[in-house]
Formats: sequence, structure tokens, C-alpha cells
Amino acid sequence: MIKKPQWFLIETEEAYDNAVARYEEVKHSTLGAEHQEKLLLAHLIENFENKNWDLPEVDPIQMIKIRMDDFGYKPSDLAAVYGDKGTISKVLNYKQPLSLTMIRKFSAFLHLPASVLVREYELTNLSK
Repeated sequence: MIKKPQWFLIETEEAYDNAVARYEEVKHSTLGAEHQEKLLLAHLIENFENKNWDLPEVDPIQMIKIRMDDFGYKPSDLAAVYGDKGTISKVLNYKQPLSLTMIRKFSAFLHLPASVLVREYELTNLSK
């Protein structure tokens, strides 16, 4: 019999890493115990991140660029996650806003709270 982990408040980086790894396993669950576990993990992870991460006050695109630099990612890595190089280029150059799908995917991929990516920011004026 496989014993499922019991989750408590996340207080260490190791516990955080374990929670993120488990969340990745159950993130597509839509029913039952795994879905409930996914919701709990999302709450626990967000709580830990909000308490322990001192994220700079920058616009979402700058935050994405910072995290890309942290992980050594290129725009092609974001395109692999999202699926469209042209759209990624437009977003990173402030010509197109982030979509909800991008926010969800980039939040998971770059280990950023979605709340950082939903902040308002200015796009470049395309009529100039």
C-alpha cells in the first residue's frame, strides 16, 4: 500500500521543493483526492513564496526576463512551453500583453507566483 504524504505548512526549502514536485505530478487532476491535494499544495506553495520570496517591484515582463536569466533560459525556451515563437517575441518586446494561458504556464515554468505576472504594465505604442 502506497502511503500518500501528509502536507503541513511549508517552512523549509526542502519541503517547498517536495511540494512543488508533487504539485507537478497532480496539477492536471480535476476530481477526487488528487484534485483536493493539488488545491492544498497550491495554497501552501503560494503561502511559502509570499512569505519567503522578496520579489522586486518590476513589471511582469521584466520579472520574466529576470527569471529567464536566473535559469539560463532563452525566448525559445518560453516558446517551447507556450508554443509560439512570434507571440513570445511580441510579449517580450512589450507589443502584446500576456494572456491568461501564458501567465499560468510561465508561472509554473519560471517558479513565479501568478500574482506577479498579472500586474498591469504599459505596452509600446504601435502607432508611432
